[in-house]
Amino acid sequence: MRIAKNTAGLVELEQDITAKDVVLDTRFGGPEYGLPNEGTLEAIRLSARFEGMLTDPVYEGKSMHGMIEKVRLGEFPPGSKVLYAHLGGVPALNAYSFLFRNG
Repeated sequence: MRIAKNTAGLVELEQDITAKDVVLDTRFGGPEYGLPNEGTLEAIRLSARFEGMLTDPVYEGKSMHGMIEKVRLGEFPPGSKVLYAHLGGVPALNAYSFLFRNG
């Protein structure tokens, strides 16, 4: 909650964030810790190609996969403002470089 509240302050969100606002969506965490699925790998490639943002297959790539898929499925109401907060994980990319040798 600390990170969410601090981020809300930085982006001048004019409402308080409470635990009720936090939703844990488990659809995109698999197949296992540290093992990316094809959706995660696609999200990592898209983020790098179109935004120049590096995400790892353990945390950030999976959360990016979730955000992209939720947009594709129309799970955000039209006109919504969606903030993706990248919290790190880039050093882990070295351990997964073999997954991206061919793009």
